[in-house]
Amino acid sequence: MTDDEFRAILDDNSKVITGNISWAEDSDHSPAQEFRVEVNSVGGYPLFIQGRYNGSAGKLSFSMIYRGIGRIYGLDLGAAHRNPDGERVGEKHKNYWRDGARDKWAYVPEDITETWNRPVSVWNQFCAELKLTHAGTMSPPAIQESFPL
Repeated sequence: MTDDEFRAILDDNSKVITGNISWAEDSDHSPAQEFRVEVNSVGGYPLFIQGRYNGSAGKLSFSMIYRGIGRIYGLDLGAAHRNPDGERVGEKHKNYWRDGARDKWAYVPEDITETWNRPVSVWNQFCAELKLTHAGTMSPPAIQESFPL
């Protein structure tokens, strides 16, 4: 994928997710919850969005994945990042596609003002910036209770 192809996907405002989103237990049985939804568009890109929330670790991520290539864009909250040139990017960052580096570059987004523990609000901000319409609702993840041993 070239930078121009990536930019065309980002700029395509016909991207849409139809239906409600619910979080489910992580398939690896970690304390995380996740979801995966298909993205439709006029361009017919083979895209889906994967979300991951781990309340115990204070982490939230949303990734746009292109089948056969991998993640081309993503938002991570609660996990620091280091760019290929050594620059340390904060615990709130967006990864993006670049020729020859895949999704290894990131920047601190100013459009994400919510915190990791408000995943529905973060989702709304993520969709707005990505020019992605969600024709449905997102349920909040279940709160994991901790019990004394």
